[in-house]
Amino acid sequence: TLHIMHWNDVLAFFKGVVDSLNQNGLLMIYGPFNYHFQYTSESNARFDSWLKERDPHSGIRHFEEVNELASQQGFVLQDDFSMPANNRILCWKLE
Repeated sequence: TLHIMHWNDVLAFFKGVVDSLNQNGLLMIYGPFNYHFQYTSESNARFDSWLKERDPHSGIRHFEEVNELASQQGFVLQDDFSMPANNRILCWKLE
């Protein structure tokens, strides 16, 4: 889950995950995300504050930034599923 990782680890994850998947492989990530650089709920804003209090390098990630990282590695977004408790499942396909 990207929200508990340091941003540098998120960058490294996307660079390295390509080596683990075959062409047309799927990458699915679960967790909370901000959209248009805004929280999707008040509870996500509180959760983000809590995350940053325990580790300033963690926090809810912005969908647009994460999707750009995925795109740079050859992934194309396939689905964005709404889940309980203001979470999402993002699904990319390696093209």
